[in-house]
Amino acid sequence: MSTSPLIGRLAPSPTGAQHVGNARTYLIAWLSLRSRGGRVILRMEDIDSPRVKPWAAQQVIDDLRWLGLDWDEGPDIGGPQAPYTQTERVAKYEAALSEMRTVPFCSAKERSLGEQNGAVSPPLSRVYPCTCTRTDIADAASAPHLGQEGPIYPGTCSRRTAADAESLTSEFAWRFRVSDRVHEIDDLCAGQVKCNLATELGDFVVGKKDGTPAYQLAVVVDDHAMRVTEVCRGADLLPSAFRQLELYETFGWSAPQFLHVPLVIGPDGRRLAKRHGDTRISVLREQGIPPERLLGLLAWSCGWQADRQPVSLQELLPCFDLARIPRTPFVMTDAMWRELREIG
Repeated sequence: MSTSPLIGRLAPSPTGAQHVGNARTYLIAWLSLRSRGGRVILRMEDIDSPRVKPWAAQQVIDDLRWLGLDWDEGPDIGGPQAPYTQTERVAKYEAALSEMRTVPFCSAKERSLGEQNGAVSPPLSRVYPCTCTRTDIADAASAPHLGQEGPIYPGTCSRRTAADAESLTSEFAWRFRVSDRVHEIDDLCAGQVKCNLATELGDFVVGKKDGTPAYQLAVVVDDHAMRVTEVCRGADLLPSAFRQLELYETFGWSAPQFLHVPLVIGPDGRRLAKRHGDTRISVLREQGIPPERLLGLLAWSCGWQADRQPVSLQELLPCFDLARIPRTPFVMTDAMWRELREIG
């Protein structure tokens, strides 16, 4: 039995205001940790620079504190793995990417052929420079992949090695070469999930054309450095878990336990967004609405209480039960939002 301390994180992206759907995921993540005496880290995932809003980082801190959520390490209070803002940790991602350029890759097919011929060909590198545009990839794709995230990368640049980057005159991204085998994740919420990255997701970007690190690499480097043992996030990021598993294996690191919770959606069945009206946490906070009212709605949506009556965070701690969370998306209606904002 593992004796590692239980550590998780709240990892908002300051690309805009946080809404009710974000609040539900943060609440589940926090309760999962605190109900078992775990530590909580707050990390700002702001490497998606074109979309980052200068005011959003402070707003998310204000929103989380309004809900009553706290953390043991973070950008506002520091900690042993500071800094806790990704744009301040770029050197760590660059070092990891540099290490991956030296890692060889040999597919099962190549190993088999080598054994039959009595020799193994020089392996490809684990990452390679990719000059393809999004249009190139979309035009070459034959089918969407797991989670309908977009087309699978067709492998146009996959015969390159890391050394080929030195001779390229056009800008390129660094793409990670995935293995052709089935991974299985025992997700605490989604259950047993399987995926073959080569056939369902394809090679993915770990370093963007502008020289900045991509999400998948940054998250793995940070979670390892911060000793994260449990990752709780929305179900839409389940495909990322399989990509990240291969990164963990490449570095020889242990992967965390994953917990992917169903999303909050609108009455039209689509992920909660601006098209469904204004469901920002900051609206409730600024209007003086008690946070217990939102917590009551979220607790009801998770099956922890029979109605939407207001409840405090401390009252929810002994009620937390992953097994009671419905495995289908929670539908947020206009009536629920109006009820939250009622004065008096």
